[in-house]
Amino acid sequence: MNKEIKSRKLGFWLSTSLVVGNMTGSGIFLLPAALAVYGGISLFGWIFTTIGVLFLALVFSRLSKLITKAGGPYVYSREGFGYFTGFLVVWGYWVSIWSGNAAIAVAGVGYLSTFFPLLKYNHFLSGITAVAAIWVFTFINTKNIRSVGLVQLITTILKILPLLLFGTLGFFYFDSSYFTPFNLSSMSSFEAITASAALTLWAFLGLESVTVPSDKVSNPTKTIPRATMAGTIIAALIYISSTMAIMGIINPTILRHSAAPFADAAQMIWGNWAYYLVALGAIISCFGALNGWILLQGQLPMAAARDRIFPAEFKKVSKSGIPVIGLYISSILASVLVSMNYTKGLVPMFSFIIMLATLTTLVPYFISSLVEVMLYLSKKKEYQRKQLAVIILISVPAFLYSLWAISGLGIKSIGWGLTLLMAGIPIFIFRSMGTNRK
Repeated sequence: MNKEIKSRKLGFWLSTSLVVGNMTGSGIFLLPAALAVYGGISLFGWIFTTIGVLFLALVFSRLSKLITKAGGPYVYSREGFGYFTGFLVVWGYWVSIWSGNAAIAVAGVGYLSTFFPLLKYNHFLSGITAVAAIWVFTFINTKNIRSVGLVQLITTILKILPLLLFGTLGFFYFDSSYFTPFNLSSMSSFEAITASAALTLWAFLGLESVTVPSDKVSNPTKTIPRATMAGTIIAALIYISSTMAIMGIINPTILRHSAAPFADAAQMIWGNWAYYLVALGAIISCFGALNGWILLQGQLPMAAARDRIFPAEFKKVSKSGIPVIGLYISSILASVLVSMNYTKGLVPMFSFIIMLATLTTLVPYFISSLVEVMLYLSKKKEYQRKQLAVIILISVPAFLYSLWAISGLGIKSIGWGLTLLMAGIPIFIFRSMGTNRK
């Protein structure tokens, strides 16, 4: 019986694929266009982000051994800093999900414009289409949920295949002159690297994926750290190679306005058939990801409500067992976010939204980087003194990187992000009062 239960759990390779699959989302398909305004110097943004993310991966790897409860960053933050901090992490993560869904919808519309060019030039129409996509998949998620492994496998292959294709064969069509001057922006080199690093971080969100269902992982104290590190490194190699290849295939003045950079690069190399084929794969990938994350935007607040963190209304379900209130509220907020930014055009709208989603996700990362230090200070007797040096060498760089990443998001994104995070405090106070009364 024990062997049967163990066989159902995630091993190293499945855990690694979970990390890679969740990180390699739809956003990477539009990132080359968003980074084109900075030019080749964005390569250093990728490098610094990769280094910072590896430190964060080490943080989550170590915490998964210290705190074996399922829940990932939420549980880590609650154990290290208490109930209020745990609430902020859950709230920030929920905000990052519905704002991230807005970005995924925008990316999907960008590639949809290869078949309907009007979407690229008519900002109102592209905004309406992104909102419509959000609500189509919201409606789908209000129905019975069926888990079809084959469909998930196909969509994962479709979103990784173009990245692998351009990350290898793309360099045969590489034009190094597109990287001169190296910094195309009006910023200083440091400012350009910081800004591009903030954008590239979006591609790594999800590195903590396998820590959340830790109770479903076989031998979690060994598997989770290995899978987290391996998945992060694999994703980084795919990202950097494919993005740099695209930036060497398409002239930067054209690339920065591209709504479908991978499809445009495919057309330049192999012709129209490749253009439409890559675009179709990206569309399926984007909207497949949107469908999955919309499911989560209802499930997360339902779980938080059952844990008495979110209002009780979020745990109410339909006859089919679907948390429709959480779905509807999340989709309304995502729609408002798209509606407030549609006049910017697809690429600028995508850039702003992913920065907002990145900020609200950085909160769990920022807090998690300090948890082990906090545990050491509060439980010195359970630690050896020499462990403090190791903790500092890992936690401090992860903490400093998180601060640096936040600084690169821009005043507007930081302002909006902090406003959305602070909006949750009255809910926390209300729930705390209600809990005390009980």
